[in-house]
Amino acid sequence: MTTRISEVRMAEPGANQVRVMLEGCGICASNLPVWEGREWFKYPLEAGSPGHEGWGIVDAVGAGVDDLEVGQRVALMSGHAYAEYDVAARDCVVPLPEELDGEPFPGEPFGCVMNIFERSDIHSGQTVAVVGGGFIGLMLTQLASDAGAHVVVLSHREWALQLALTMEAEDIIATKDDGHDAERALQLTSHRGFDRVIEVSGVQSGLDLASDIAAERARLIIAGYHQDGPRQVNMQQWNWRGLDVINAHERSMDRYVDGVQKAIQAALEGRLDPFPLLTHTVSLGSLDLGFKLMRDRPDGFVKALLLNEGAP
Repeated sequence: MTTRISEVRMAEPGANQVRVMLEGCGICASNLPVWEGREWFKYPLEAGSPGHEGWGIVDAVGAGVDDLEVGQRVALMSGHAYAEYDVAARDCVVPLPEELDGEPFPGEPFGCVMNIFERSDIHSGQTVAVVGGGFIGLMLTQLASDAGAHVVVLSHREWALQLALTMEAEDIIATKDDGHDAERALQLTSHRGFDRVIEVSGVQSGLDLASDIAAERARLIIAGYHQDGPRQVNMQQWNWRGLDVINAHERSMDRYVDGVQKAIQAALEGRLDPFPLLTHTVSLGSLDLGFKLMRDRPDGFVKALLLNEGAP
């Protein structure tokens, strides 16, 4: 598939809405199936879709919005942020503090990470396995390490594993899909298994591996986005080990907003430093390149941003 740039009439914000001149938008892996033309979407999408990781400057406010000002910098959870402007409900907009001026801030994935971390219930001294070395997995590595956990990252990407070490991972395991990945991981816990296993791969093999390395009474956190059909799980294994299984995806806007606010605080306190992971930028006219980078994941790639060149 390819994206197409079209000029459309700029929408005026309605009651309790905010219009934002976008500085940029994160390119999310969940958008890849849309770009690839998978059959479970309806095409063409609305202009700016499915961009949902935008941030920028408030350009106009609608009636009833009295706590945001034109010129204020914000993150927004909207659905049309692959664009120069977007309109969002006030409840979907989070003000950004001056301390973050100049930093790109795709709030939605940052908020997701904080919500996943909260539901993981990680404490000092626990063993934590992160299955998947992408953007979300690396940020969770930061947070879990900061909490005092012993973190192991498992990924098939050697470059991502080396980056995980800079995120304070204690150990890394290069997965080989040879039937012995779980054994290699379990050796690090004297075969006891991990207290917390966070699956962020989004694929069946990653889910299987995460299940295999969870300890008895462990918490298995499913954070990968499994959108391409049903998955199978080893229910006998889950039952026998007495696992707590958490699906760490939120669907209510108040939870997203709360997560973004917590991400802002974590960034200000130094517990979360996502900015080195924002490795690539593309312009609106080269959005396809951003999707290709996300699909191919060359060495050095973690996360791509669409940046609007005309934004202040």
